[in-house]
Amino acid sequence: MTCHLARIDIFPVKSLDGVSVAQAQVLGSGALVGDRTYALFDAQNHFVNGKRNAAIHRLRSTFSADSKSITLAVDGQEPVGTFDLQQQRPALEAWLSDYFQQPVTLQENHALGFPDDTDAAGPTVISTATLEAVAAWHNLTLDETRRRFRTNLEIDGVPPFWEDQLFSTDGSPVRFAIGDVVLEGINPCQRCVMPTRDALTGSATQSFQKNFSQQRLATLPDWAPRQRFNHFYRLAVNTNIVGQGGQVLKVGDGVSLNP
Repeated sequence: MTCHLARIDIFPVKSLDGVSVAQAQVLGSGALVGDRTYALFDAQNHFVNGKRNAAIHRLRSTFSADSKSITLAVDGQEPVGTFDLQQQRPALEAWLSDYFQQPVTLQENHALGFPDDTDAAGPTVISTATLEAVAAWHNLTLDETRRRFRTNLEIDGVPPFWEDQLFSTDGSPVRFAIGDVVLEGINPCQRCVMPTRDALTGSATQSFQKNFSQQRLATLPDWAPRQRFNHFYRLAVNTNIVGQGGQVLKVGDGVSLNP
């Protein structure tokens, strides 16, 4: 099986459920159209996310095909309603404020979105084999592992931790191509508390971070620049995209190094 793009996930609202798509267009900023376009904020203008509020894990969200409306439900319950993200924003914010028991607003950024790493705002990249390896470490399903790590682009036809060659020892970008789109790998992604919790309930997995870090060190491949790991709670690669906006990434595109 040749190295190829096997899956694309975008997250229309940061920290809420993702959507698997067959293709994704690139913005001029290098982010993907529709990825983390919206985010929830509290009264202090801080993100309402899993790092600060575990209740977000129990919030299920689905989106219309054009991502202009969102349907919300609390896990295991019937949907509470569908909201147009523009026309019904006050009603949506009122429901979210009640759910989180604090004032919540929905903000948007259609040029960049709300990436965790603004210096490497392109899509995050991981391999299917990496996710399978991490799932085995913690006795999780592949889908649950995907939900916990929330990456954008999944590469198949490669060994576990293949993506660890997409960043360099000295921090200079490493170029690779997916189809006709050229990307630059920047750094290994530092993880937060979210992967340590069940993605659907928010319940903590005992010793997840400790076990993950021990396994990550033990399985670090020879091609991984160890100097870039000040700790081993890192997984996937942050990227930038080279060139103009309007490029399209498609599931099935071939992947090549040093284009």
